[in-house]
Amino acid sequence: MGGIGIWQLLIIAVIVVLLFGTKKLRNLGGDLGSAIKGFKNAVGDDKDSATQTEKSSDTLADNSTATSNSHQKETQKDNSQA
Repeated sequence: MGGIGIWQLLIIAVIVVLLFGTKKLRNLGGDLGSAIKGFKNAVGDDKDSATQTEKSSDTLADNSTATSNSHQKETQKDNSQA
């Protein structure tokens, strides 16, 4: 008794089409779809850039560790020669 049935939804749809027209509703639907697509792309780009940043920082950390290890080896070599 308190819910909206199929007939009520159809009547509302007919009234909306009569008020706005099919062309305007079609344009509105296309604009809404484009906005959602753009939002998804922006969110996906944000996630991609975050993972790239993490990979870059991991690479930098690995490089600094390798540089530190090679410096330690050189220092040990110099000490053993002296």
